[in-house]
Amino acid sequence: MTDEVILEVKDLKTYFMVDEGLVKAVDGVDFQLHRGETLGIVGESGSGKSVTNLSIINLIPVPPGKIAGGQVLFHGKDLLKMPPHEIRDIRGNKISMIFQDPMTSLNPFLRISTQMVETIELHQGLDKKAAKEKAIEMLRLAGIPAPEKRIDQYPHQFSGGMRQRVMIAMALSCNPEILIADEPTSALDVTIQAQILELMQELTRKLGTAVIMITHSLGVVAGMCDTICVMYAGRIVERGRTEEIFESPKHPYTVGLIHSVPRLDQEIKGRLYSIPGQPPNVIDLPDCCPFFPRCEKAMDICKKKYPPSVSFENGQSASCWLYAKEAQNA
Repeated sequence: MTDEVILEVKDLKTYFMVDEGLVKAVDGVDFQLHRGETLGIVGESGSGKSVTNLSIINLIPVPPGKIAGGQVLFHGKDLLKMPPHEIRDIRGNKISMIFQDPMTSLNPFLRISTQMVETIELHQGLDKKAAKEKAIEMLRLAGIPAPEKRIDQYPHQFSGGMRQRVMIAMALSCNPEILIADEPTSALDVTIQAQILELMQELTRKLGTAVIMITHSLGVVAGMCDTICVMYAGRIVERGRTEEIFESPKHPYTVGLIHSVPRLDQEIKGRLYSIPGQPPNVIDLPDCCPFFPRCEKAMDICKKKYPPSVSFENGQSASCWLYAKEAQNA
């Protein structure tokens, strides 16, 4: 990881208008991604992780969704203000994405060769023969046996783990600067998950690719990520270096997530811990701390105003009234 910032998200807001009201799926998200860094975005289902990253590459369906505000600066240029043809040149080329379910991401009616070669031809400017050679090489790097034969097969002829390897090969075939991985192992069994994560680490380090890893699993980010952003109800509630987050979590939500992970070095007594309650309904959510109904340390001010972000000496930050001076003076 270097000090060079290649992606900067500023006050990103993505809303969806539904019959019941306004869903603020992403409501003021800020983060930076450095060259070669692996950033983990963690949170329960519905916290806004996937919508944040779909917003970055302009894949929000309009309607019902819209990007209501903010900036996504890629090398200083705002992706949200780019015309469609320019963002298409970046999407899949400079910024690639691996989606959650490889079966629905690959076209079942087209051979793997057709889907991979088309992408390489479009973005790399190679002829069909050279593009196919590049595709075969990427499949080989991704651990697909006999790639010269497998490339002409259809997605249904691959297992789930092999399909995800194809998706990784396809995403990295244009040597992107940023790879967004949206729960890349959730549809796979545990042993295959470990193989896929190890493969992603190996290939992205070899290619110097920065990674945004979207996951609800703290085990995944512990082994892969340099930094972590914890999301809750459309906002980042805590961020910091991975080892610091695990060693000294600040936000009660982060504390709950870490405590809910079973540990091999401790004897289990009774039931595993789980955060009480359910994630909030983000339709017309009031401007207060959305975690207060589930928080053991909630105060009166938590029910009235959203907490500011407080920075700590080690570079961590958390949005919680436990650390804000306004709450101490209230």
